[in-house]
Amino acid sequence: MTAAAYRLFWAGVGEHFPDLGGAVSTEYYAANERRLFTDHFPCLEGLRILKTDLWDEAKNTRILVWASRRGASAHGIDISTPTLVLARAAFDRSPRGGSRLKSAVADVRALPYGNDSFDAIYSMGTIEHFDDTVGAVVEMARVLKPGGRAIIGVPNRHDPFLRPLLAATLQAVGLYGYGYEKSYSRRGLRKMLEDAGLEVVAETAILFIPGWLRMLDLACHSWCRPLAAVTGALVRPFIFLDRHVPALRRHGYMLATIVTKPARPPS
Repeated sequence: MTAAAYRLFWAGVGEHFPDLGGAVSTEYYAANERRLFTDHFPCLEGLRILKTDLWDEAKNTRILVWASRRGASAHGIDISTPTLVLARAAFDRSPRGGSRLKSAVADVRALPYGNDSFDAIYSMGTIEHFDDTVGAVVEMARVLKPGGRAIIGVPNRHDPFLRPLLAATLQAVGLYGYGYEKSYSRRGLRKMLEDAGLEVVAETAILFIPGWLRMLDLACHSWCRPLAAVTGALVRPFIFLDRHVPALRRHGYMLATIVTKPARPPS
């Protein structure tokens, strides 16, 4: 896919994809993200954080809105102008304050920021949608401050519920709403991050739930709301397991690897 076609595809997604907020599986997703922030980022007050796409803010968990309410300075980029506009609106509608979103239409493979610009970076479900994933990781490492932390999330190739197989099948028949997507092993993700000069400090995952159930819950929430009560009830046992059996979190369908940028030795 050419760069122009890639931008056009994501502009269409941002313009036409339904809002996923309010679905039971989205609340589960949001709770997982909040736990990642709480467990692996320093105090959010005054933290300058970059998010490498604004899909969540426009259509999903609104995680940056949550962080900004706790004092974070929220920055974000997205390749889709409609998505960015919706993300800004989500911040403007926030009833409990927080800083305004500082955002730009940009590609994660060419970030419009100087070296060592951010205390933290959050990239969940961004870099698996194009071939030059390595270039995106190198860019994130460049703009992260020495001693800063990043959480990098990609689809788990070894998901016990075989979500990568489902995604590949839907892609093959043109029914996958997120276009091109690839998955990673934990080892492969670790190597890619370390090759970019980052140091892995923790490895976990989010969304221990069958991918088909998440998709079905979102479809019912968006287009057949009465059935969302049924799919929501099917999601809740996985929420219970996530809360009470922490060992299962590692097997979620989105890997989440936490890295730091080593401090430079004194010259």
